[in-house]
Amino acid sequence: PAFGLFIFTIARDPLRIIILIAGAFFWLVSLLLSSLIWFIAVKASDPQDERLQKGLLIFGVMFSVLLQEAFRFLYYKLLRKAIEGLVALSEDGCSPISIQQMAYVAGVGFGLMSGAFSMINLLADALGPGTVGIHGDSQLYFLTSAFMTMVLIFLHTFWGILFFHGCEHRRWWEIAAVVIMHLTVSGSSFCNPLYVGSLVPSYLLMAAAAAWAYLLSGGSAQNLRRFLLCK
Repeated sequence: PAFGLFIFTIARDPLRIIILIAGAFFWLVSLLLSSLIWFIAVKASDPQDERLQKGLLIFGVMFSVLLQEAFRFLYYKLLRKAIEGLVALSEDGCSPISIQQMAYVAGVGFGLMSGAFSMINLLADALGPGTVGIHGDSQLYFLTSAFMTMVLIFLHTFWGILFFHGCEHRRWWEIAAVVIMHLTVSGSSFCNPLYVGSLVPSYLLMAAAAAWAYLLSGGSAQNLRRFLLCK
């Protein structure tokens, strides 16, 4: 599905490809910074203290989410400046791409890079050593991880639209909602290996975020019905 989004909505427009790559880069920088801070915290702590190590893991996840959203805000500011430059350079005084389109493409960029790193970790685990479920654990690890990767890609796409809309119209509660949803989805991963505890809330939040982003982008129930009926 994510590859389809890229092929049908982004790949044919060079400007969108640039925005996508830049968005992926911003997400990558946020991950590197949060990983560095977590690594330093772990090395500076007692590795024998399991309670402390678990607390550091929770801190690392929450801090990474907040840093990702901070970089999403920085990217919005950068794109806002880019739009002003494009308007100044254009002959008709109009930008070749709207802020809503930028929000969508930036969200896809964040999601694709997030999904790429998730898949790299999965493939690294798949190489072994060991066999999934050999000690009685769930054998659905790779399947559920794939579904979780997919939902995160879509969520980042929808979050990008909601976040940019909140910044554009100064609706800070929309930005706060994105941060809370991101923290909830990331925090639900601590329910694993009870995968129902992470997958079900994540997909419910994805459905809610999709409907919200659709409405903010100008969609309506009538347009959706026409699309489904191919009218």
